[in-house]
Amino acid sequence: MSVSDELPPFQRFLDGHRDAVWRFILSSVSRNEAEDCFQETFIAALRAYPRLRADSNLRAWVLTIAHRKALDAHRARARGAVPVADPAAVDGRSAPSAPARDEALWDAVGELPARQRSAVVLRYVADLPHRDIAAAIGCSEEAARRSLHEGLRRLRKVVPA
Repeated sequence: MSVSDELPPFQRFLDGHRDAVWRFILSSVSRNEAEDCFQETFIAALRAYPRLRADSNLRAWVLTIAHRKALDAHRARARGAVPVADPAAVDGRSAPSAPARDEALWDAVGELPARQRSAVVLRYVADLPHRDIAAAIGCSEEAARRSLHEGLRRLRKVVPA
Protein backbone atom coordinates (compact mmCIF):
# COMPACT_ATOMS: atom_id res chain seq x y z
CA MET A 1 0.00 0.00 0.00
CA SER A 2 1.50 3.36 -1.00
CA VAL A 3 1.28 6.54 1.06
CA SER A 4 -1.43 7.93 -1.26
CA ASP A 5 -3.57 4.84 -0.56
CA GLU A 6 -3.81 5.66 3.14
CA LEU A 7 -6.30 7.79 4.98
CA PRO A 8 -4.91 10.95 6.58
CA PRO A 9 -4.65 10.98 10.37
CA PHE A 10 -8.05 11.66 11.92
CA GLN A 11 -6.97 15.04 13.33
CA ARG A 12 -5.97 16.26 9.86
CA PHE A 13 -9.27 14.96 8.49
CA LEU A 14 -11.17 16.79 11.26
CA ASP A 15 -9.22 20.02 10.70
CA GLY A 16 -9.93 19.88 6.98
CA HIS A 17 -13.68 19.31 7.25
CA ARG A 18 -14.82 20.89 10.51
CA ASP A 19 -15.85 24.24 8.96
CA ALA A 20 -17.99 22.67 6.24
CA VAL A 21 -19.65 20.33 8.77
CA TRP A 22 -20.28 23.20 11.20
CA ARG A 23 -21.88 25.39 8.48
CA PHE A 24 -24.06 22.49 7.32
CA ILE A 25 -25.22 21.61 10.83
CA LEU A 26 -25.81 25.23 11.83
CA SER A 27 -28.06 25.68 8.81
CA SER A 28 -29.89 22.41 9.43
CA VAL A 29 -30.71 22.60 13.15
CA SER A 30 -31.17 25.27 15.80
CA ARG A 31 -28.12 26.91 17.33
CA ASN A 32 -28.93 25.11 20.61
CA GLU A 33 -28.71 21.71 18.89
CA ALA A 34 -25.78 22.52 16.59
CA GLU A 35 -22.94 21.88 19.03
CA ASP A 36 -24.33 18.51 20.07
CA CYS A 37 -24.89 17.46 16.44
CA PHE A 38 -21.37 18.61 15.54
CA GLN A 39 -19.81 16.59 18.34
CA GLU A 40 -21.96 13.54 17.60
CA THR A 41 -20.97 13.75 13.92
CA PHE A 42 -17.27 13.60 14.65
CA ILE A 43 -17.63 10.97 17.36
CA ALA A 44 -19.46 8.76 14.85
CA ALA A 45 -16.83 9.57 12.22
CA LEU A 46 -14.01 8.67 14.63
CA ARG A 47 -15.62 5.31 15.37
CA ALA A 48 -16.10 4.47 11.69
CA TYR A 49 -12.86 6.01 10.37
CA PRO A 50 -10.68 2.88 10.71
CA ARG A 51 -13.12 0.91 8.51
CA LEU A 52 -13.24 3.57 5.77
CA ARG A 53 -11.70 2.80 2.39
CA ALA A 54 -8.74 4.98 1.46
CA ASP A 55 -10.33 6.07 -1.84
CA SER A 56 -13.51 7.35 -0.14
CA ASN A 57 -14.78 10.90 -0.64
CA LEU A 58 -14.17 12.08 2.92
CA ARG A 59 -16.17 15.31 2.62
CA ALA A 60 -19.28 13.62 1.30
CA TRP A 61 -18.89 10.84 3.88
CA VAL A 62 -18.70 13.18 6.88
CA LEU A 63 -21.52 15.38 5.53
CA THR A 64 -23.65 12.24 5.24
CA ILE A 65 -23.03 11.58 8.92
CA ALA A 66 -23.85 15.23 9.72
CA HIS A 67 -27.06 14.98 7.68
CA ARG A 68 -28.15 11.93 9.67
CA LYS A 69 -27.32 13.61 13.00
CA ALA A 70 -29.38 16.65 11.96
CA LEU A 71 -32.30 14.36 11.08
CA ASP A 72 -31.94 12.69 14.49
CA ALA A 73 -32.11 16.12 16.14
CA HIS A 74 -35.28 17.01 14.19
CA ARG A 75 -36.88 13.72 15.18
CA ALA A 76 -35.91 14.16 18.84
CA ARG A 77 -37.33 17.69 18.88
CA ALA A 78 -40.60 16.46 17.37
CA ARG A 79 -40.92 13.85 20.13
CA GLY A 80 -40.04 16.21 22.98
CA ALA A 81 -42.53 18.06 25.14
CA VAL A 82 -42.46 21.83 25.41
CA PRO A 83 -41.60 22.58 29.08
CA VAL A 84 -43.40 25.93 29.40
CA ALA A 85 -46.74 26.98 30.81
CA ASP A 86 -47.78 28.81 27.63
CA PRO A 87 -46.28 27.28 24.43
CA ALA A 88 -47.65 30.15 22.34
CA ALA A 89 -45.35 32.52 24.24
CA VAL A 90 -42.23 30.84 22.80
CA ASP A 91 -43.59 29.83 19.39
CA GLY A 92 -41.66 31.96 16.90
CA ARG A 93 -44.17 31.25 14.15
CA SER A 94 -46.83 33.32 15.89
CA ALA A 95 -44.61 36.37 16.44
CA PRO A 96 -46.43 39.53 15.27
CA SER A 97 -43.35 41.31 13.89
CA ALA A 98 -41.99 40.33 10.51
CA PRO A 99 -38.58 38.60 10.68
CA ALA A 100 -35.56 39.97 8.86
CA ARG A 101 -35.17 38.87 5.25
CA ASP A 102 -32.46 36.29 6.00
CA GLU A 103 -34.47 34.89 8.89
CA ALA A 104 -37.48 34.50 6.60
CA LEU A 105 -35.35 32.62 4.11
CA TRP A 106 -33.87 30.27 6.71
CA ASP A 107 -37.28 29.71 8.27
CA ALA A 108 -38.55 28.73 4.82
CA VAL A 109 -35.55 26.42 4.33
CA GLY A 110 -36.34 24.84 7.69
CA GLU A 111 -39.90 24.13 6.56
CA LEU A 112 -38.81 22.20 3.46
CA PRO A 113 -39.09 18.41 3.49
CA ALA A 114 -35.91 16.83 4.86
CA ARG A 115 -34.39 15.72 1.55
CA GLN A 116 -35.08 19.07 -0.15
CA ARG A 117 -33.76 21.00 2.87
CA SER A 118 -30.58 18.93 2.90
CA ALA A 119 -30.06 19.31 -0.85
CA VAL A 120 -30.44 23.10 -0.65
CA VAL A 121 -28.12 23.40 2.36
CA LEU A 122 -25.49 21.05 0.93
CA ARG A 123 -25.49 22.96 -2.37
CA TYR A 124 -25.53 26.54 -1.11
CA VAL A 125 -23.85 26.26 2.31
CA ALA A 126 -21.39 23.41 1.78
CA ASP A 127 -20.98 24.17 -1.97
CA LEU A 128 -21.17 20.49 -2.91
CA PRO A 129 -21.73 19.28 -6.47
CA HIS A 130 -24.80 17.17 -7.20
CA ARG A 131 -22.78 13.95 -7.09
CA ASP A 132 -21.66 14.63 -3.51
CA ILE A 133 -25.13 15.79 -2.48
CA ALA A 134 -26.49 12.48 -3.73
CA ALA A 135 -23.89 10.57 -1.71
CA ALA A 136 -24.61 12.61 1.41
CA ILE A 137 -28.39 12.15 1.36
CA GLY A 138 -28.33 8.61 0.02
CA CYS A 139 -29.96 8.87 -3.40
CA SER A 140 -29.07 8.99 -7.08
CA GLU A 141 -27.53 12.09 -8.60
CA GLU A 142 -30.73 12.70 -10.57
CA ALA A 143 -32.84 12.45 -7.40
CA ALA A 144 -30.50 14.93 -5.70
CA ARG A 145 -30.91 17.35 -8.62
CA ARG A 146 -34.67 16.94 -8.42
CA SER A 147 -34.73 17.51 -4.65
CA LEU A 148 -32.65 20.65 -5.07
CA HIS A 149 -34.88 21.89 -7.89
CA GLU A 150 -38.08 21.24 -5.94
CA GLY A 151 -36.66 22.86 -2.81
CA LEU A 152 -35.66 25.99 -4.72
CA ARG A 153 -39.05 26.11 -6.43
CA ARG A 154 -40.80 26.03 -3.04
CA LEU A 155 -38.48 28.69 -1.65
CA ARG A 156 -39.18 31.01 -4.59
CA LYS A 157 -42.90 30.76 -3.88
CA VAL A 158 -42.51 31.53 -0.16
CA VAL A 159 -39.68 34.05 -0.04
CA PRO A 160 -39.98 37.11 -2.30
CA ALA A 161 -36.95 37.95 -4.43
